[in-house]
Amino acid sequence: MRELAAPGVRVRLTKGAYAEPVSEAFTAKHDVDKSFARCLRILMAGPGYPMVATHDPRLIAITRSLGADRAPDTFEYQLLYGVRPDEQRQLAASGAQVRVYVPYGSDWYGYLVRRLAERPANLTFFLRSLRSSS
Repeated sequence: MRELAAPGVRVRLTKGAYAEPVSEAFTAKHDVDKSFARCLRILMAGPGYPMVATHDPRLIAITRSLGADRAPDTFEYQLLYGVRPDEQRQLAASGAQVRVYVPYGSDWYGYLVRRLAERPANLTFFLRSLRSSS
């Protein structure tokens, strides 16, 4: 991660919901979150351009704290369309760079299902968003 935190390098930090061999991946949520936060600290301390892709409120709060000493245009939050739209608007209103992803193409459904499956609370956020937008 330290090698990636270099000038001019853009790194998208995200937690995946993929079937990886157990020997190559953290499986406990606590371990995944701890690793994410550790990588995030390294990226945010470096001169690169971190792209923080998470809906997790705690990890967003850590990003906000670590980004307090950085210019807002030197990193960004990345969130999935329809998941926590109020958080997306709040981040953007605070001056943060926010990129909202819209799944499309022939594999959009599989992508959306993996995102919802990786964190069951995402399904609640998504359903709440559908209900409030109608």
